[in-house]
Amino acid sequence: MLIDTYGRVATDLRVSLTDRCNLRCTYCMPEEGLQWLAKPDLLTDDEVVRLIDIAVTSLGVREVRFTGGEPLLRPGLVGIVERVAALSRRPQMSLTTNGIGLRRTAGALKAAGLDRVNVSLDTLRPDVFKTLTRRDRHRDVLQGLDAAREAGLTPVKVNSVLMPGLNEDEAPDLLAWAVEHDYELRFIEQMPLDAQHGWKRDGMITAGDILASLRTRFDLTPEGSEERGSAPAERWLVDGGPHRVGVIASVTRPFCRACDRTRLTADGQIRTCLFATEETDLRAALRSDAPDEEIARIWKLAMWGKKAGAGLDDPTFVQPDRPMSAIGG
Repeated sequence: MLIDTYGRVATDLRVSLTDRCNLRCTYCMPEEGLQWLAKPDLLTDDEVVRLIDIAVTSLGVREVRFTGGEPLLRPGLVGIVERVAALSRRPQMSLTTNGIGLRRTAGALKAAGLDRVNVSLDTLRPDVFKTLTRRDRHRDVLQGLDAAREAGLTPVKVNSVLMPGLNEDEAPDLLAWAVEHDYELRFIEQMPLDAQHGWKRDGMITAGDILASLRTRFDLTPEGSEERGSAPAERWLVDGGPHRVGVIASVTRPFCRACDRTRLTADGQIRTCLFATEETDLRAALRSDAPDEEIARIWKLAMWGKKAGAGLDDPTFVQPDRPMSAIGG
């Protein structure tokens, strides 16, 4: 079991498969990109599967989310999913993606055993998409979403970040579109995970701003804390249901007390929190032929030292030195 000193138990593993991405979102990385990890530093497919096996067999992990960077850029992704689905204790598996490659991979991923996807889409306007991502790929994302739904990777969840002066007025339009296409929309407050450290608390679009905008067009009924559990998103029924909309308010309404996550970076480091400034190396143990029991012990020790919370609204908050593309969202 992965338990910390505050009694929280991690049952949800986020696995970053690559730090690379084919978009350059302004809230994530600079236009010129980043210095990518060297191939020898990345976990191999065998190492990824072994660590997931240890997590679900020995440490109580029940859910695995594949992330990046952009996980669809990982050549062995379908094979990794297939091998994890074949584990004796099969976890629930999902994928967070920008959607660009889903049109060609959704069917194969579903056949391999993937359960569902989260797709990032911040705007319905192609010109705004190009400004936000610095790439002209809006149509590809929409086609990827269609392919995911048709393949049965449901519920298809759409993650949106609203940025001042760009798409802050789109919340109601995004929700109307999501309801029409049977996607579950979740708004995420912009977090301080950009490599250029340009995030500023003042002026960001808050959960309160988002809900006020949505209520100009929709009736929202709180789903309640019992339904939420340890999920990061607070959810509301839209016009009485059955459709829902969520808001992940990492900055203004932190949910650290209920956190049930542990994170594995693409280069084999354990992060106990998305905003952690320290990591624990599992890759070295793997490559020194440590037995599974020793790797599990190292992992448990790392989780035992997890801090109480991120404290993003605290003026003394220290931004992590790794961008989101290297950590996995």
